Amino acid sequence: MSKVFIPEGYKPILGPTETQRAIKKIKDYFQAELSHRLRLGRVSAPLFVFPETGLNDNLNGYERRVNFTIKDLDEREVEVVQSLAKWKRMALGRYDVKPGVGLYTDMNAIRRDEELDNLHSIYVDQWDWEKVITADQRTEAFLEATVKNIYGALVSLAEYMNEAYPELNINLPEDITFVYSQDLEYEYPDLTSKEREKEAAKKYGAIFVKKIGGALKSGEPHDGRAPDYDDWELNGDIILWNEVLEDAFEISSMGIRVDSESMLRQLMIDGKEDRINMPFHQGVINNTLPLTIGGGIGQSRLCMYFLKKAHIGEVQVSVWPESMYDECAAGNIFLL
Repeated sequence: MSKVFIPEGYKPILGPTETQRAIKKIKDYFQAELSHRLRLGRVSAPLFVFPETGLNDNLNGYERRVNFTIKDLDEREVEVVQSLAKWKRMALGRYDVKPGVGLYTDMNAIRRDEELDNLHSIYVDQWDWEKVITADQRTEAFLEATVKNIYGALVSLAEYMNEAYPELNINLPEDITFVYSQDLEYEYPDLTSKEREKEAAKKYGAIFVKKIGGALKSGEPHDGRAPDYDDWELNGDIILWNEVLEDAFEISSMGIRVDSESMLRQLMIDGKEDRINMPFHQGVINNTLPLTIGGGIGQSRLCMYFLKKAHIGEVQVSVWPESMYDECAAGNIFLL
């Protein structure tokens, strides 16, 4: 059996053809709203990078990257990006972007080690965004203000989609609730981190879990984070309550990026000192790259949530186990 969950009595609100139209409405509206609220300009982005640059995202550190060699570069190896967390910061430096403005781009990636289920596909599509900030903006207050801006875009999108498709009846809380990962561990000491997120998301409807990556009092981190892009003291995840799946639903991972001090500290904690001499890491350590805040917002995740779909394959085309196709068909889930 596959890992798919079939909600009892599930019936999609929009059929396949209208779903495709609605996906375009969501993507067009939200990226315009995000760009306006955060002062971001759209740029083109790479699908692959040279591994020795240190630009690829290592995610949790154990995922295998997809790589291949290029004939006309004497079979030099490149890697398909897993996200653009580091590339964006390098790009802002190259474009000499000033504080207060930034960029966003469509990021497409392959994550070959994802466990395929309702939420996870080997094909990843997200809006990757990054914005230049000043040293005095590296604070929790600035992080929270940015989160509220993004959440405001989500609320606006909900209003737009409810007007276009009243049958969706999307209900988001007026405000997002901020919670510390350590406070969740205190409140639910016998639960896993994902179970804690589920309880908090169900309670508040929309949460931002702060401070992810460093060890909690239990000795374990709330979740894994690479040591060389987010500052673990100034980051977090936007999580919504998904009434279709009756579970927590992560929409975005984001944060204020590492400066020289936090970069070196986190590399030491994670045992990744071997990265220090890579070009990207030298740019952070030597303060030749700008200070930034940034993140990724899942495009298929967003469409899945706002169209009240039970499976990410209802809003993107990917590949799935044969057993999953059969189970989904039996449960009224139409995989594109």
